[in-house]
Amino acid sequence: MTFRLGSYLHGARHTAQRTLFAAALCLSAAFALSACGGLGKSDETVGWSKEKLYSEAKDYLDNQDWGKSVKYFEILEARYPFGQYAQQAQINIAYANWKDNETAAALAAADRFIQLHPNHPNVDYAYYLKGLINFNDNLGWLGRFTNQDLSERDPATARNAFDSFKTLVTRFPESKYTPDATARMQYVINSLAQHEVHAADHYYKRGAYLAAANRAQAALLDYDRAPSLEEALIIMIKSYDAMGMPDLRDDAQRVLKTTYPNSYFLANGGRKVTKPWWQFW
Repeated sequence: MTFRLGSYLHGARHTAQRTLFAAALCLSAAFALSACGGLGKSDETVGWSKEKLYSEAKDYLDNQDWGKSVKYFEILEARYPFGQYAQQAQINIAYANWKDNETAAALAAADRFIQLHPNHPNVDYAYYLKGLINFNDNLGWLGRFTNQDLSERDPATARNAFDSFKTLVTRFPESKYTPDATARMQYVINSLAQHEVHAADHYYKRGAYLAAANRAQAALLDYDRAPSLEEALIIMIKSYDAMGMPDLRDDAQRVLKTTYPNSYFLANGGRKVTKPWWQFW
């Protein structure tokens, strides 16, 4: 018998191909069975028009079922990615996630809307919503229970809120959201000033008088007319006095008397008021 290497290799390849084909068929069947088993109940939204999907999602939104609303709006956007329904779905996803305390998802959705539709008639609302998300995230659930104000928390989100509101006010001065955004910007400025005063007070209580005076001075330079600046001046006066710097102490006291002639602090020996300044806002 003559041994032919070429014929042997051809036969081996043919056998291997049939084996691989059979294995592929078995694997495909296995995947199909697995997929069928994982489907569970059928998707009730199959075949729905964009109008029906939007209507159902909006009903969930109106009924404050935020999670279900997001789900249906996401289905709508995935199936009908173009047009006004998809655009409205995107901004509604941001709003519903915000109301559901899903801050990161809400900000991502708002940013995505702004990037995709920079000239959309409602892009002003997207900037306003971004500001609100960061603005309210500063207090959070803990602040509501501990009477903690905005100034005692990390100022990063406060600055992000300010930036979003500033973009809105600058680009869309006639927007219906601009007056409220302007008021919130002032609140953020006040809170950032108070954050500096908190730091200055912290240093003063620990005997770091130079650091206390510097932080109080930073508040005065960066946040003109903020309510907490009265207290910043008091910390400067007390810090300079503790360091034996009478000239700087007297200068700060003259500014205090000129700016706040009826200062509660002067009348009460530099003691703080018991009610936080932000409650008067």
